[in-house]
Amino acid sequence: MTRKRRRLYAVLAGLVMLGIAAALVLTALRDSVVFFYSPSDLAGKPLAAGQRIRIGGLVAAGSVAKSPDGVATRFTVTDMKADIPVSYSGILPDLFREGQGVVVEGRLEPGGAFQASEVLAKHDENYMPPEVADALKRAGRWKHADEQPAK
Repeated sequence: MTRKRRRLYAVLAGLVMLGIAAALVLTALRDSVVFFYSPSDLAGKPLAAGQRIRIGGLVAAGSVAKSPDGVATRFTVTDMKADIPVSYSGILPDLFREGQGVVVEGRLEPGGAFQASEVLAKHDENYMPPEVADALKRAGRWKHADEQPAK
């Protein structure tokens, strides 16, 4: 066997091992790569209570309730198919309001409620997280200034 052939076999073996390692890493991180889950995703996915995750959707109309001290807030995140009640203690972003897109980070409680540690609101009039827009389009509830709702 020539030196070139041995070198070729060594390079090919290295590439195969690298490919196997990459496949194992991607398989292990499959659920961790998701930026956030929609309420519908959580309804069909068994998650351990206390696991730290992000959920995204719209703040349901009429669901925002603030405590008398103004620090604790309860609201519902929806994707028009499923709802998740959220409780948050802290100052909400200025752009937080009913009917707007949010991404909420925190822990799922045993009763199905969500204890948020961070609330992120949309940043301008036309922005909505792409995953939320896709979920609304799949549900047939997408409304945008440029488009008609899907039927």
